[in-house]
Amino acid sequence: MVLAVLLAAWAAEPPCAPLRAQGQATQRASAVSSGKRSDKPFLAKFVDAAPAAGLDMRFVYGDAKSKQYIMEANGSGVAWVDYDGDGRLDAFLVNGSTFDAPDAKAVSRLFRNDGKGGFEDVTAAAGVGRSGWGTGVCAGDYDNDGSTDLYVAYWGANALYRNTGKGGFQEQAAQAGVAGGADEWTSGCAFVDFDRDGLLDLLTTQYQRFDPKTTPKAGATSTCQWKGMPVFCGPRGLPYGGATLYHNKGDGSFEDVSETSGIRSVRSYYAFTAAAADFTGDGWPDIYVACDSTPNLFFINNGDGTFTDFATETGLGFNEHGNEQGGMGLGIGDFDNDGQLDIIKTNFAGDYPNVYHNLGDGIFEDIVIRAGLGANPQYVGWGVQLIDLDNDGLQDVFQVNGHVYPELDAQKAIDEAFRQPGVVYRNLGGGRFEDVTDLAGPGLEQKRSSRGAAFGDFDNDGDIDVLVMNMNDQASLFRNDLDSSNHWLRVKLRGTTSNRDAVGSVIRVKAGGATQARAVLSQDSYISHSDLRAHFGLGAAQKVNAILVQWPSGRSESFPAAGVDRELLLVEGEGEALASP
Repeated sequence: MVLAVLLAAWAAEPPCAPLRAQGQATQRASAVSSGKRSDKPFLAKFVDAAPAAGLDMRFVYGDAKSKQYIMEANGSGVAWVDYDGDGRLDAFLVNGSTFDAPDAKAVSRLFRNDGKGGFEDVTAAAGVGRSGWGTGVCAGDYDNDGSTDLYVAYWGANALYRNTGKGGFQEQAAQAGVAGGADEWTSGCAFVDFDRDGLLDLLTTQYQRFDPKTTPKAGATSTCQWKGMPVFCGPRGLPYGGATLYHNKGDGSFEDVSETSGIRSVRSYYAFTAAAADFTGDGWPDIYVACDSTPNLFFINNGDGTFTDFATETGLGFNEHGNEQGGMGLGIGDFDNDGQLDIIKTNFAGDYPNVYHNLGDGIFEDIVIRAGLGANPQYVGWGVQLIDLDNDGLQDVFQVNGHVYPELDAQKAIDEAFRQPGVVYRNLGGGRFEDVTDLAGPGLEQKRSSRGAAFGDFDNDGDIDVLVMNMNDQASLFRNDLDSSNHWLRVKLRGTTSNRDAVGSVIRVKAGGATQARAVLSQDSYISHSDLRAHFGLGAAQKVNAILVQWPSGRSESFPAAGVDRELLLVEGEGEALASP
């Protein structure tokens, strides 16, 4: 049945012709109209509140007008993390560097949420102001002491910031054995309890092994051009990256189990974002990795400490026509409210995103054209999420974009722009979306070259806000000024047998005749970390009928009916929904 569906979809949507001589995978895809837009109002309105809120960091990532190397082009992630445990989301922004006269003041920065709509820079006091070529970020309480820790990926040694619980962090990567190789370019990371022992393990993804001394100059080969224009080289033609899996030993240190676990059984790929969740429904966390210009990876957990890559067999390795894509970001959600985790993946320009519908038993179907998300192939997509923006009970899509070649601004022959707007797609139900970017507020009118995006309710007003990294520019804070009577529920989990942050849990909420699923993830979007609290829009439903939690320990637990427009704290093993303080 699944094979028949896939063959029918392929026949209905003939493949595009890929441009294989380019450094980046692209498909020459044309915009596909999603039809006449509905006349429903879209009530979520996004305003960039970053300047007024005090998020004054400017990202430095190579030269602003010309990129010598691919290292300067991919940007970094951002994180929403409640580092001080006060119930408010703080902002951690990963910074980059330059090859020419690096600026020592260009450091990653931590901003504390003051609870009044603003942020205070606490970088120095927290001890996280490192300079260098930062990339991805993930978060989780790896030592189960009650405070969420941070892992930050770099070109060179990575950083593991153990949260002291006293307003600061201690860098522990080398001591813990997770610093990585000096010549590695680590792109993403994800905490995951892959063996269900209650301790968070760590997966890191390496984009490539990068050495500017041996990297060809712009225009040197066919993989150093974009539509005839000389540009930096890669990723094709440059040394591949890989992935590393570290097992948490429980004493503050980790051991490399990449070979014995099967993670190293696959080679030759350029890895970006990793998302770890139970995609197959067997109670064990799997790992999906978006890869650039090489097949994606889907490591299914065998339940015995090992993984097997089944990306091709499950429909997640390529697009619906079997082509490699320039994969960047991952959004994990349940867009059709069937209780199963679906995936949206962003790709390079000239291509559609992927909308991988979970058919059950670990089988996925890419339905991007039928879903109506083929309207904007001109954008290079990065941070993305399946998230309910207007609290109507259906998960929408928020995607940020930006090209990698600033040289396009001086090119008249190529109809593409370095700075691009974000896009918002409203979920219409029935597996269909429509582009409502022009209805989504003044923030979406901005044109930036954006990369990482983190999703969460920073002002605790019941709707989702978005924190965005912009290349060689200020950060964006898209505050959602939703004016709606729709209801919502926010769920915070606390593991007891499971890891304390309950990373890897799947929460299912039954309300209004539907069942919605959300996963608690350590990394998603584009190499970023979103709110560990799960947000559910409820529409007109005035009560939640039941909450079901599949804990990382393997335990399934039901919690009783609850009210709406509130945050609940669910503690593993207690079976009672508590009002979160």
